[in-house]
Amino acid sequence: MLLTMHILVIEDDPRLAALLAQLLAGERHVVDVASTGHDGLDLAVTGVDAIVLDVGLPDISGLEVARRIRRAGNAVPILFLTARDAVSDRVTGLDAGADDYLVKPFAFEELVARLRSITRRPAAPPTALLACGPIALDDVRRTASVDGRSVDLSPREFALLEALMRHPDQVLTRSQLLDHAWPFGVAVTPNSVDAYVAFLRRKLGPAARRLETVRGVGFRLRAEVADA
Repeated sequence: MLLTMHILVIEDDPRLAALLAQLLAGERHVVDVASTGHDGLDLAVTGVDAIVLDVGLPDISGLEVARRIRRAGNAVPILFLTARDAVSDRVTGLDAGADDYLVKPFAFEELVARLRSITRRPAAPPTALLACGPIALDDVRRTASVDGRSVDLSPREFALLEALMRHPDQVLTRSQLLDHAWPFGVAVTPNSVDAYVAFLRRKLGPAARRLETVRGVGFRLRAEVADA
């Protein structure tokens, strides 16, 4: 059983919302329900422990709700609910800021297991400023910069860079990076890491020379390298 939590369900289907609220309350959780994205955003600022968020909402999409929550610096765990199961849909949801993704119809036991997974991940430390040469990362505000210039990173790009910056000069395997940057159970391949590393390199500019490929193993971020 999950520890008692305050869970926000943002779902416009009244029957499903009521059922989820009933079942989660039966697990001894406090549950709030919102039927629109705007109402969900209002409730998200009240300090909930997790959000179950439907992608298809009547006013603004669940994707936009997640983006706004993340832009506000709120790192609350988000579990997306959707009827779409294409890989591209899952990637879009994760890049919008979701921690995990559940396709309808689903078993309640799986929803509980996924909530348990995303809420047991360690929270960011109070001070989480990372630096590697000109690259700076604020893990609390979820911002990145190079030479003081703000760099707009997707959640997956940010997670990959964070893992590499927390282990400078250490080779991280593709499997390690997958475990850090993608939720448990999401169908991705090691090639996904290579694709997102390529995205990162383009955004880092000249500082990307610090990000090395170790053939047959993974990637390493050099703490010391000539940037000139």
